[in-house]
Amino acid sequence: MSNELLARAKAVRLAVFDVDGVLTDGRLYFLPGGGEFKTFNTLDGHGIKMLMSAGVQTAIISGRQSEVVERRAQNLGIQHLFQGREDKLVVLDGLLAELGLTHGQVAYLGDDLPDLPVIRRVGLGMAVANADAFVRQHAHGVTQARGGEGAAREFCELILRAQGSLEAAQAAYL
Repeated sequence: MSNELLARAKAVRLAVFDVDGVLTDGRLYFLPGGGEFKTFNTLDGHGIKMLMSAGVQTAIISGRQSEVVERRAQNLGIQHLFQGREDKLVVLDGLLAELGLTHGQVAYLGDDLPDLPVIRRVGLGMAVANADAFVRQHAHGVTQARGGEGAAREFCELILRAQGSLEAAQAAYL
């Protein structure tokens, strides 16, 4: 882990996640009755909870609309959920105005071209290992794990480590 990534992560007060390809493996499962389902990684979910326990706010900005994502956000206690929004930077700017934060205090984890404007604008813009090659090229860092397979946990732990909170979060379970 580079010193530059740690320095960027130290300033983070808001961590923002894309869903499809980041919190999930990117596959879409459509059921015959019109419903859909997604699979989420429990390690990622616990990483998000650890971030929130350490005082870092969290948000989801997704281009798609899904009841499953709403349920997952509620389950994790994520208060800022924006779905059906391709204009992710516009959404983020509104949220920052509401929270009184700057782009430099934001970490974002994405995987595809709609995430790129945010990745390039925030203090810590990262891509998952299996993200689009162009997105990986323009991110500050790339996780070792793939989307839906622990990438969000890795991202969360980077922020916690940079802020000196990872050991305390882990020790709470001893």
